[in-house]
Amino acid sequence: MVHTSESPPTERIPAAPARTRLHGVDIARGLAVLGMFVAHAGPAVLSMNAGGAAEVLATLSDGHASILFATLAGVSLALLTGGSRPHEGMALRRDRVRIAVRAALLFVLGMALTQLGTPMMVILSFYALYFLLTLPFLRLRPAVLLVLAAVWAVAGPVASFLIRGAISSGDTAGGALAFSDLTSWDAAVAGFQRLLLDGAYPVLTWMPFVLTGLAVGRLDLRATAVRVKLLVSGVVLAVLGTVGSWLALHVFGGVRALEPVLANLEPIAAEIGKEPLELLQMFGFGVVPTTTPAMLLINGPHSGTPFEVVASTGAALAVLALCLFAGDFLRTLLAPLAAVGALALTVYSVQGLLLEPVVTGLGEQPWLPLLVLALGSLVLCGLWRPLLGRGPLERVLHWTSTKAADVVAR
Repeated sequence: MVHTSESPPTERIPAAPARTRLHGVDIARGLAVLGMFVAHAGPAVLSMNAGGAAEVLATLSDGHASILFATLAGVSLALLTGGSRPHEGMALRRDRVRIAVRAALLFVLGMALTQLGTPMMVILSFYALYFLLTLPFLRLRPAVLLVLAAVWAVAGPVASFLIRGAISSGDTAGGALAFSDLTSWDAAVAGFQRLLLDGAYPVLTWMPFVLTGLAVGRLDLRATAVRVKLLVSGVVLAVLGTVGSWLALHVFGGVRALEPVLANLEPIAAEIGKEPLELLQMFGFGVVPTTTPAMLLINGPHSGTPFEVVASTGAALAVLALCLFAGDFLRTLLAPLAAVGALALTVYSVQGLLLEPVVTGLGEQPWLPLLVLALGSLVLCGLWRPLLGRGPLERVLHWTSTKAADVVAR
């Protein structure tokens, strides 16, 4: 064919094949959802005499489920922005708009759930800030992100401890942000202090999870070698954080420094059949008390110490690696769990609304609320996902953020 100046030559470039969804990431997110069910309505929460299996389940999930969520948030942001081949130029600008809009919607939804008084520490408003704070880091290489996460893992908890020791934060420890916190200047300041410093999932100590996830999501997660390295690294970090805390407490004098704190816990510990140190590490509200710097040596759920950050990051990476393998070899069997992970925002929000009536109505049988929430989610999501695709809230986030990107980033 001869092309004239009026009909310039054109070459049709075939579109790149769409990359299939990483089912392993959905499976890991589904496990995180089930872990949160255990933490909120598990038998160990509802009964002190639920048995050894209940305590093992609680140990596996408490603190770890929410940290797995935060790590997967970073992975998802990486995948949204190009995965191992990060977007540039206009595509990156669109990504940033989409992330910012999603953050705004999550922030409002988190405040709404908190305002409704759901009996759980709502993570969504914290999530929103994590999303916004990752925007400057989207172009960084995985190695740089991992170094930044490692430094933050140590510096963040120490800085939090020092800042909280210098200010009065007793009224803001734990919890999240509600609409009622915006009714006065003082309440708003206290509310945002919870988000940044001493709430249930404070930005200052939780960003290492998101940055680590962002770095992991920049790797080729379909490669077997990458998954093996991820698994080995996760195990090493989990052991390092756990053993490091034990050595700091039992070999290098941490327990002696904690003796005044442990002495105050002895009556309660004896009443429930626990050691004072074990009791101290069982209950956390996002950050450790500022009574003594030795508190930074413990490794307990929601303690917010460097040892917890390291150990729980390792656990999250190991779980993700195993789920990536499972997504390849057990895809059909684990499809309902992957569906729960794909609809995680909807499931999490509905859980917040149903948690109190389910626990109140079924709590006389310690295992029943957990079974109802878990099996109900697996069945409903397992049916919804193949028939209707995205969940209701996931659909809202996708549509709103995409339309906003179409308007703003042209």
